[in-house]
Amino acid sequence: MRAVSGTNDKGSIQTDIGQDVIDEAVRSVERRMDEDADGAGTEVELDVSAPAAEADASTSEVTPPTEDAAALRQEVESLRAQLDFSQTKARETLERLKEAHERAKDFQDRAIRSAADLENYRKRAQKEKEDVQKFGVEKLLKDLLPVVDNLDRALDAAGKSPDFDSFQKGVAMTRKSFEDSLGRHGVKGFSAKGQPFDPRLHEAIQQVETAEVPSGHVVYEVTRGFYLNDRLVRPAMVVVARAPEVAAPPQAVAAEPVAPAASTEAPKASEEGSTTAPQAPAQPDDSSSGGSQ
Repeated sequence: MRAVSGTNDKGSIQTDIGQDVIDEAVRSVERRMDEDADGAGTEVELDVSAPAAEADASTSEVTPPTEDAAALRQEVESLRAQLDFSQTKARETLERLKEAHERAKDFQDRAIRSAADLENYRKRAQKEKEDVQKFGVEKLLKDLLPVVDNLDRALDAAGKSPDFDSFQKGVAMTRKSFEDSLGRHGVKGFSAKGQPFDPRLHEAIQQVETAEVPSGHVVYEVTRGFYLNDRLVRPAMVVVARAPEVAAPPQAVAAEPVAPAASTEAPKASEEGSTTAPQAPAQPDDSSSGGSQ
């Protein structure tokens, strides 16, 4: 029960009582007032039936409790005023509670609808994600299917015609068609041959010594690199040139002095004399010639 407080004329009296206590007090005061009124009426009837002298004496002896009744009436009025004030405040509080309850219910309904909308959005997003994963390459596939058809026709023509040049041209056209299809989807290839080696774009699989290409440059491209919308999806696999090693010059060896041999120089002098001095012709023997005569 709500407690109320009030004052009366006899002094500042603070009261905190409940509604049921106030009602009971009001009823008690009313009963007392009714009893006082009934008693006064009875005494008046007795005074009328009695002789005049006795009536005057009894009237002078019996005095109605006017002061107590007035105080009780004033207290009752104060309690009624407090009761009205409490009821007014209670009605105002009840109205505010009803309004707050309505607002809370409205907020709850909105929260429930928002939660349902969020759950539906989550389900739709999940389904769209699954569809993208399953059918995201559908457009690319439609562009690549003609390339497959061209390859099939090229293979069919190669089996029927021995003309290799025509087959080569057909394969080249099919390759160009394939690259065009990739280009429509943001795929672009790039060549690295002759370019400086860049670890962000190239993947070196080997180094070779060569003087034809500067050191640190790509001398051979194994596979090309590819971009997807300016994002590198595959680096180019390359062979990188390395400067050949320069052979060190041979170190000079000091020659040891050799003593000349005398036996070898003498024959050289005799040979020189034999070559410079001509031999005289042989003279005929006189004794032999005269004897023959």
